[in-house]
Amino acid sequence: MPAFTFVTCDVFTDKRFGGNQLAVFPDATAIDSALYQPIAREFNFSETTFVLPPTDKRHSRRVRIFTPGGELQFAGHPTVGTACVLASIGAIPLTGAETKIILEEGVGPVPVTIRARNGTPDFAELTVAKLPEFKPGPTADDLARALSLEPGDVLSDEFFPESASCGTPFMMVPVRNRAALAKSRVKIDLYEQVLNGFITNEVFLFCREPELPGSHFRARMYAPTLGVSEDPATGSAAAGFAGYIAKRDKRSDGTLKWRVEQGFEMGRPSILDLQVDKKAGAVTSVRVGGNTVLVTRGELTI
Repeated sequence: MPAFTFVTCDVFTDKRFGGNQLAVFPDATAIDSALYQPIAREFNFSETTFVLPPTDKRHSRRVRIFTPGGELQFAGHPTVGTACVLASIGAIPLTGAETKIILEEGVGPVPVTIRARNGTPDFAELTVAKLPEFKPGPTADDLARALSLEPGDVLSDEFFPESASCGTPFMMVPVRNRAALAKSRVKIDLYEQVLNGFITNEVFLFCREPELPGSHFRARMYAPTLGVSEDPATGSAAAGFAGYIAKRDKRSDGTLKWRVEQGFEMGRPSILDLQVDKKAGAVTSVRVGGNTVLVTRGELTI
Protein backbone atom coordinates (compact mmCIF):
# COMPACT_ATOMS: atom_id res chain seq x y z
CA MET A 1 0.00 0.00 0.00
CA PRO A 2 1.26 3.51 -0.75
CA ALA A 3 2.49 5.54 2.23
CA PHE A 4 2.30 9.32 2.49
CA THR A 5 4.46 11.41 4.82
CA PHE A 6 2.80 13.76 7.29
CA VAL A 7 4.03 16.13 9.98
CA THR A 8 2.05 17.28 13.00
CA CYS A 9 2.70 20.52 14.81
CA ASP A 10 1.30 22.83 17.46
CA VAL A 11 0.53 26.30 16.15
CA PHE A 12 0.37 29.65 17.97
CA THR A 13 2.58 28.38 20.78
CA ASP A 14 6.29 28.01 21.48
CA LYS A 15 5.77 24.91 23.65
CA ARG A 16 4.71 21.41 22.65
CA PHE A 17 1.23 20.33 23.72
CA GLY A 18 -0.09 23.89 23.65
CA GLY A 19 -1.60 25.84 20.78
CA ASN A 20 -3.67 24.30 18.01
CA GLN A 21 -2.79 20.92 16.54
CA LEU A 22 -2.31 20.63 12.79
CA ALA A 23 -1.51 17.73 10.48
CA VAL A 24 0.33 18.63 7.28
CA PHE A 25 0.87 16.46 4.21
CA PRO A 26 3.82 18.31 2.62
CA ASP A 27 3.37 16.56 -0.74
CA ALA A 28 -0.20 15.46 -1.39
CA THR A 29 0.19 15.21 -5.16
CA ALA A 30 -0.37 11.44 -5.26
CA ILE A 31 -3.22 11.36 -2.73
CA ASP A 32 -6.68 11.00 -4.25
CA SER A 33 -8.45 14.26 -3.36
CA ALA A 34 -11.57 12.23 -2.48
CA LEU A 35 -9.58 10.97 0.53
CA TYR A 36 -8.74 14.41 1.94
CA GLN A 37 -11.94 14.59 3.98
CA PRO A 38 -11.71 11.04 5.42
CA ILE A 39 -8.06 11.66 6.32
CA ALA A 40 -9.00 14.87 8.13
CA ARG A 41 -11.65 12.98 10.07
CA GLU A 42 -9.10 10.30 10.95
CA PHE A 43 -6.70 12.85 12.46
CA ASN A 44 -9.65 14.67 14.03
CA PHE A 45 -7.62 17.85 14.54
CA SER A 46 -9.28 21.22 13.97
CA GLU A 47 -7.65 21.21 10.53
CA THR A 48 -5.46 19.07 8.25
CA THR A 49 -3.69 20.52 5.22
CA PHE A 50 -2.76 18.97 1.90
CA VAL A 51 0.06 20.71 0.02
CA LEU A 52 0.10 20.70 -3.78
CA PRO A 53 2.10 22.39 -6.55
CA PRO A 54 0.97 25.98 -7.19
CA THR A 55 -1.19 26.85 -10.18
CA ASP A 56 0.89 30.02 -10.63
CA LYS A 57 4.64 29.45 -10.78
CA ARG A 58 5.23 32.75 -8.96
CA HIS A 59 3.66 31.21 -5.87
CA SER A 60 5.21 28.69 -3.49
CA ARG A 61 2.51 26.04 -2.98
CA ARG A 62 -1.23 25.44 -3.17
CA VAL A 63 -2.84 24.41 0.13
CA ARG A 64 -6.20 22.75 0.70
CA ILE A 65 -7.56 22.91 4.24
CA PHE A 66 -10.01 20.45 5.81
CA THR A 67 -11.75 20.30 9.18
CA PRO A 68 -13.31 17.00 10.29
CA GLY A 69 -16.55 18.32 8.81
CA GLY A 70 -15.60 20.06 5.57
CA GLU A 71 -13.19 22.10 3.45
CA LEU A 72 -12.27 25.71 4.28
CA GLN A 73 -11.33 28.38 1.78
CA PHE A 74 -9.05 30.09 4.30
CA ALA A 75 -7.84 29.39 7.82
CA GLY A 76 -5.12 31.01 9.88
CA HIS A 77 -3.47 28.32 11.97
CA PRO A 78 -3.20 25.93 8.98
CA THR A 79 -1.57 28.71 6.94
CA VAL A 80 0.92 29.66 9.66
CA GLY A 81 1.65 26.03 10.60
CA THR A 82 1.98 24.75 7.03
CA ALA A 83 4.45 27.51 6.18
CA CYS A 84 6.62 26.67 9.20
CA VAL A 85 6.48 22.94 8.48
CA LEU A 86 7.51 23.38 4.83
CA ALA A 87 10.42 25.59 5.85
CA SER A 88 11.44 23.27 8.70
CA ILE A 89 11.69 20.19 6.47
CA GLY A 90 13.51 22.08 3.71
CA ALA A 91 10.64 22.01 1.21
CA ILE A 92 10.81 25.81 1.16
CA PRO A 93 14.38 27.17 1.42
CA LEU A 94 15.07 29.96 3.87
CA THR A 95 16.42 33.19 2.40
CA GLY A 96 17.65 34.71 5.67
CA ALA A 97 16.08 35.86 8.91
CA GLU A 98 12.83 36.44 6.98
CA THR A 99 11.53 34.37 4.08
CA LYS A 100 8.54 35.62 2.12
CA ILE A 101 6.31 33.12 0.31
CA ILE A 102 2.81 33.02 -1.18
CA LEU A 103 0.42 30.14 -0.53
CA GLU A 104 -2.58 29.61 -2.80
CA GLU A 105 -5.77 28.95 -0.85
CA GLY A 106 -9.43 28.95 -1.79
CA VAL A 107 -9.71 32.60 -0.84
CA GLY A 108 -6.80 33.54 -3.15
CA PRO A 109 -3.04 34.08 -2.79
CA VAL A 110 -2.01 34.48 0.88
CA PRO A 111 1.38 36.14 1.53
CA VAL A 112 3.29 34.63 4.47
CA THR A 113 6.50 35.79 6.13
CA ILE A 114 8.50 33.03 7.85
CA ARG A 115 10.98 34.06 10.53
CA ALA A 116 13.92 31.92 11.63
CA ARG A 117 15.78 31.97 14.93
CA ASN A 118 19.30 30.52 14.84
CA GLY A 119 18.48 29.05 11.45
CA THR A 120 15.30 27.34 12.68
CA PRO A 121 11.95 28.59 11.35
CA ASP A 122 9.54 28.92 14.26
CA PHE A 123 7.31 31.93 13.51
CA ALA A 124 5.10 32.81 10.56
CA GLU A 125 2.83 35.74 9.84
CA LEU A 126 0.13 35.75 7.18
CA THR A 127 -1.33 38.75 5.40
CA VAL A 128 -5.00 38.31 4.55
CA ALA A 129 -6.06 38.04 0.92
CA LYS A 130 -9.38 39.78 1.63
CA LEU A 131 -9.91 42.84 3.80
CA PRO A 132 -12.50 42.61 6.58
CA GLU A 133 -16.20 42.53 5.76
CA PHE A 134 -18.98 42.87 8.32
CA LYS A 135 -22.60 41.77 8.60
CA PRO A 136 -25.22 41.98 11.38
CA GLY A 137 -25.48 39.36 14.12
CA PRO A 138 -28.18 38.12 16.50
CA THR A 139 -29.15 40.09 19.59
CA ALA A 140 -26.95 39.98 22.66
CA ASP A 141 -29.70 38.38 24.75
CA ASP A 142 -30.34 35.62 22.19
CA LEU A 143 -26.63 34.79 22.05
CA ALA A 144 -26.41 34.80 25.85
CA ARG A 145 -29.13 32.14 26.06
CA ALA A 146 -27.49 30.03 23.35
CA LEU A 147 -24.15 30.19 25.15
CA SER A 148 -25.42 29.40 28.68
CA LEU A 149 -24.82 32.97 29.84
CA GLU A 150 -26.88 35.45 31.84
CA PRO A 151 -28.57 38.54 30.38
CA GLY A 152 -25.95 41.27 30.37
CA ASP A 153 -23.03 38.86 29.97
CA VAL A 154 -23.01 39.52 26.20
CA LEU A 155 -22.29 43.20 25.52
CA SER A 156 -24.24 45.46 23.18
CA ASP A 157 -22.54 48.84 23.46
CA GLU A 158 -19.44 49.90 21.52
CA PHE A 159 -18.65 46.20 21.19
CA PHE A 160 -21.70 44.27 20.01
CA PRO A 161 -22.38 40.99 18.15
CA GLU A 162 -21.43 41.28 14.50
CA SER A 163 -19.90 38.95 11.94
CA ALA A 164 -16.44 39.74 10.58
CA SER A 165 -14.68 37.97 7.74
CA CYS A 166 -11.31 38.03 5.99
CA GLY A 167 -12.35 35.04 3.88
CA THR A 168 -14.07 32.93 6.55
CA PRO A 169 -16.85 34.61 8.56
CA PHE A 170 -17.12 34.40 12.35
CA MET A 171 -19.69 35.89 14.68
CA MET A 172 -17.86 38.23 17.06
CA VAL A 173 -19.46 38.02 20.52
CA PRO A 174 -18.14 40.39 23.22
CA VAL A 175 -18.65 39.22 26.79
CA ARG A 176 -18.42 41.13 30.07
CA ASN A 177 -15.33 39.54 31.61
CA ARG A 178 -13.13 36.45 31.82
CA ALA A 179 -15.54 34.74 34.23
CA ALA A 180 -18.36 34.98 31.67
CA LEU A 181 -16.02 33.71 28.97
CA ALA A 182 -15.03 30.72 31.13
CA LYS A 183 -18.58 29.66 31.94
CA SER A 184 -19.86 29.84 28.34
CA ARG A 185 -21.16 26.55 26.92
CA VAL A 186 -22.97 25.83 23.67
CA LYS A 187 -26.63 24.82 24.02
CA ILE A 188 -26.74 23.22 20.61
CA ASP A 189 -30.50 23.44 20.00
CA LEU A 190 -30.69 27.13 20.93
CA TYR A 191 -27.36 27.79 19.24
CA GLU A 192 -28.58 26.48 15.89
CA GLN A 193 -31.89 28.30 16.26
CA VAL A 194 -30.35 31.68 17.18
CA LEU A 195 -27.73 31.62 14.42
CA ASN A 196 -30.02 30.24 11.73
CA GLY A 197 -30.22 32.62 8.78
CA PHE A 198 -27.05 34.55 9.62
CA ILE A 199 -23.91 34.39 7.51
CA THR A 200 -22.11 32.09 9.96
CA ASN A 201 -22.73 29.86 12.94
CA GLU A 202 -19.08 29.91 14.02
CA VAL A 203 -18.75 32.04 17.13
CA PHE A 204 -15.70 33.93 18.45
CA LEU A 205 -16.26 35.07 22.04
CA PHE A 206 -13.90 37.60 23.55
CA CYS A 207 -13.40 39.84 26.54
CA ARG A 208 -11.07 42.71 27.40
CA GLU A 209 -9.71 40.93 30.49
CA PRO A 210 -6.67 38.84 29.51
CA GLU A 211 -4.55 36.83 31.93
CA LEU A 212 -0.97 37.46 30.82
CA PRO A 213 1.08 40.67 30.74
CA GLY A 214 1.30 42.00 27.19
CA SER A 215 -2.04 40.50 26.11
CA HIS A 216 -5.04 42.63 25.18
CA PHE A 217 -7.91 40.16 24.76
CA ARG A 218 -8.98 36.66 25.82
CA ALA A 219 -11.06 34.56 23.40
CA ARG A 220 -12.79 31.24 22.73
CA MET A 221 -14.14 29.87 19.44
CA TYR A 222 -17.00 27.41 18.90
CA ALA A 223 -17.82 25.72 15.57
CA PRO A 224 -19.88 22.62 16.48
CA THR A 225 -21.50 22.28 13.05
CA LEU A 226 -18.02 21.88 11.50
CA GLY A 227 -17.16 19.10 13.95
CA VAL A 228 -15.08 21.48 16.09
CA SER A 229 -16.69 21.81 19.52
CA GLU A 230 -14.03 24.35 20.52
CA ASP A 231 -10.87 25.52 18.77
CA PRO A 232 -7.68 26.28 20.73
CA ALA A 233 -6.43 28.97 18.30
CA THR A 234 -8.26 30.35 15.28
CA GLY A 235 -6.17 32.54 12.98
CA SER A 236 -8.94 33.22 10.47
CA ALA A 237 -11.25 34.36 13.28
CA ALA A 238 -8.44 36.48 14.71
CA ALA A 239 -8.01 38.14 11.31
CA GLY A 240 -11.67 39.12 11.23
CA PHE A 241 -11.45 40.13 14.88
CA ALA A 242 -8.53 42.45 14.08
CA GLY A 243 -10.74 44.21 11.54
CA TYR A 244 -13.60 44.32 14.04
CA ILE A 245 -11.40 45.98 16.67
CA ALA A 246 -9.71 48.31 14.17
CA LYS A 247 -13.09 49.59 13.01
CA ARG A 248 -13.78 50.74 16.57
CA ASP A 249 -10.30 52.12 17.20
CA LYS A 250 -10.20 55.92 17.00
CA ARG A 251 -6.69 55.97 15.56
CA SER A 252 -7.00 56.71 11.84
CA ASP A 253 -3.44 56.09 10.63
CA GLY A 254 -0.55 53.78 11.40
CA THR A 255 -0.06 50.17 12.49
CA LEU A 256 -2.22 48.89 15.34
CA LYS A 257 -1.11 45.83 17.33
CA TRP A 258 -2.89 43.48 19.71
CA ARG A 259 -2.18 40.13 21.35
CA VAL A 260 -4.97 37.59 21.88
CA GLU A 261 -5.05 34.66 24.31
CA GLN A 262 -7.09 31.64 23.23
CA GLY A 263 -7.33 27.97 24.21
CA PHE A 264 -6.53 28.53 27.91
CA GLU A 265 -9.87 27.09 29.03
CA MET A 266 -9.08 23.95 27.00
CA GLY A 267 -5.63 23.45 28.52
CA ARG A 268 -3.95 24.39 25.21
CA PRO A 269 -2.76 27.98 25.73
CA SER A 270 -2.30 29.89 22.48
CA ILE A 271 -0.99 33.36 21.66
CA LEU A 272 -1.96 35.16 18.45
CA ASP A 273 -0.30 38.41 17.40
CA LEU A 274 -2.46 40.75 15.30
CA GLN A 275 -1.52 43.80 13.26
CA VAL A 276 -3.68 46.16 11.24
CA ASP A 277 -2.54 49.00 8.99
CA LYS A 278 -4.92 51.96 8.75
CA LYS A 279 -4.81 54.93 6.40
CA ALA A 280 -7.29 57.80 6.60
CA GLY A 281 -9.45 55.66 8.88
CA ALA A 282 -9.62 52.68 6.49
CA VAL A 283 -8.09 49.26 7.08
CA THR A 284 -5.49 48.59 4.37
CA SER A 285 -3.86 45.38 5.67
CA VAL A 286 -4.42 42.70 8.32
CA ARG A 287 -1.74 40.31 9.58
CA VAL A 288 -1.88 37.37 11.99
CA GLY A 289 1.24 35.67 13.31
CA GLY A 290 2.50 33.17 15.85
CA ASN A 291 4.97 30.46 16.70
CA THR A 292 4.87 26.82 15.58
CA VAL A 293 6.45 23.76 17.19
CA LEU A 294 6.90 20.49 15.27
CA VAL A 295 5.68 17.46 17.22
CA THR A 296 5.62 14.25 15.13
CA ARG A 297 6.51 12.87 11.72
CA GLY A 298 5.01 9.72 10.28
CA GLU A 299 3.46 7.92 7.33
CA LEU A 300 -0.15 7.23 6.49
CA THR A 301 -0.77 4.09 4.46
CA ILE A 302 -3.80 3.98 2.17
